Amino acid sequence: MKDSVSEEHLYLGFSHQYRDSIFPLHTSISLFLLSYCDCKLFKIFLVPTGEDADAHFVTENLRGDLEIHLISRRQLPVVVQSCCLPAVVVKDGKFCRAGLSVVLRHIIQKTYESDPSKKGVLELLGFKKTCLKACAEVSQWTRLCEINIPLAVEGFLTASPEHCQTIPPDILQLERKLGEPVRVHNDDKIRRQKLQQQKAGAKTAVPGEEATQEGKTVEIHEHPLPSLELNIAYSKLLVQEVSDAVSREPPHIRKTKTSDLPLLDHVFAEGLYFTLADVVLLPCIHQFLVSSKSQGKNLVNLPLICSWYQRVQDIPGVKKAAGKCNMELLQLPELMAAPGEQLQDFCSVPDEFKEENDDSHFIGGPRPTMTKLMENGIEAKFSPHPCPNWTLDWTNLPSAVSPGEGCLKNDFSGPPNSPSYSYPHTSSGKMSRDRALRKQQQLNNLVAVVTKLAKPGDVIVDFCSGGGHVGIVLAHMMPSCQVVLIENKELSLIRAKDRSDELGLSNIWFIQANLDYFNGTFNIGEHMILCRFADQTAVQLPPERRLIGKQCMGLVDLDRAWAAEEQNYSVQVISMEPESCSPKNNMFVGIPA
Repeated sequence: MKDSVSEEHLYLGFSHQYRDSIFPLHTSISLFLLSYCDCKLFKIFLVPTGEDADAHFVTENLRGDLEIHLISRRQLPVVVQSCCLPAVVVKDGKFCRAGLSVVLRHIIQKTYESDPSKKGVLELLGFKKTCLKACAEVSQWTRLCEINIPLAVEGFLTASPEHCQTIPPDILQLERKLGEPVRVHNDDKIRRQKLQQQKAGAKTAVPGEEATQEGKTVEIHEHPLPSLELNIAYSKLLVQEVSDAVSREPPHIRKTKTSDLPLLDHVFAEGLYFTLADVVLLPCIHQFLVSSKSQGKNLVNLPLICSWYQRVQDIPGVKKAAGKCNMELLQLPELMAAPGEQLQDFCSVPDEFKEENDDSHFIGGPRPTMTKLMENGIEAKFSPHPCPNWTLDWTNLPSAVSPGEGCLKNDFSGPPNSPSYSYPHTSSGKMSRDRALRKQQQLNNLVAVVTKLAKPGDVIVDFCSGGGHVGIVLAHMMPSCQVVLIENKELSLIRAKDRSDELGLSNIWFIQANLDYFNGTFNIGEHMILCRFADQTAVQLPPERRLIGKQCMGLVDLDRAWAAEEQNYSVQVISMEPESCSPKNNMFVGIPA
């Protein structure tokens, strides 16, 4: 890859030091991963939140083998100034990766690309390399690891004594998660092995067992978990295969119903295997446990977290990385829970932490809510289209501007403008003719509105840009404006950058980040929001259902319009023309009042 030979700069926030961690905790987490991966591919900068940071801190308190520089916020590259830290950008480049999960995943990928022998590092990304890939806006797990727990621990550590007597709800949520049954790929087979082990009267621990990794002897300490889960977890960690002798089951085991098979227990945060989620959580939970123990608190009420904390320390390289980061890991053997011990304080979880895929509050669909809103005079409002017949001169535009040229096979797989939308393709991998026509029609609508509003020097942001179809057209059509593409999916954004490079565009930036990590100012923003019922507008759905979906989408956009109007914008919600160009055919147009 072209970027692999370019120097990449990693920017980390710095507010203060607390015991053996650097705050914000996102910075400690990033430095810990770099040490664990033994990665020296990035030039690292600490960016103080205040202007009075002491450079002496950097030289005296970060004595690991990482070279770290101190710079002010105003010295950041302009594209990084629009993002929350941590952030990575190629030196003098226009492609920025921002947000903890995105940056950590990039560190892992770059480490493996630089040294393919580090297969264990790549395994941190989990099954199908999806660990913490889903953005925090849509994944409760990503939000818990990336945002909620680091913030909860920071708040706990800085709270006054009278306000830190209770365990933060997010820590309780993690304790509950660690007590849930584990579901993994091929778990039916593993559960049958567990049943066979139980019937054979297998022991429940493997004290003193040793494994080998790259010539090193690794001792697996005794933990209150069945040996099967531990064996499988460490086999994966050491890039080994479970022996065939363990994998075979007798006929009476194979014939057992799946519903009668024993459930699997957690070994690590996401289930059986050590992943990036464990790396993220370790510095946070470490600081929480250190603070709690120093205050004389009884940690036995968090048996699963304490057991997890001890198991993580057995992972090869963890203690070494912790040492480089000045983290003095605790030993908590007395806090291990006995098998079957009942939790007392963590059985009830606040309602806001219940799984969001619970559909109970959607029983009956959206009609009751829509009826109540209508009875109170609240209905979706659509303004007339200002220029329904306007079109770009596609025949005279460069081929790389055309959406038919830019969408490659397997580019997306999910709802439109989500991180996983699947476009129809021809066998050659290009966008189908019909799909390309509809995309051109969508762009006609969006570009018509933006060109009418934009002035030279304006910043135009294409939120959830996907492959950059809107942003690239705008950057080409309006060279006097700065266009910013923001997208969570890396491959889509890389393809957009390739098209931009082909066109020689100099007025476009690319930011791989969740929307929450963008804090830049802009004059015009394009953003299509997706909601559960507002999603149901696809052509193949029954007409009545599509109409309800359209009304829901209008109500969502009405709420957004009101929010914008409260910020002194004049807002219109307009349907694209022709309506068949997209099932999500609303445009949200706001002009400063």
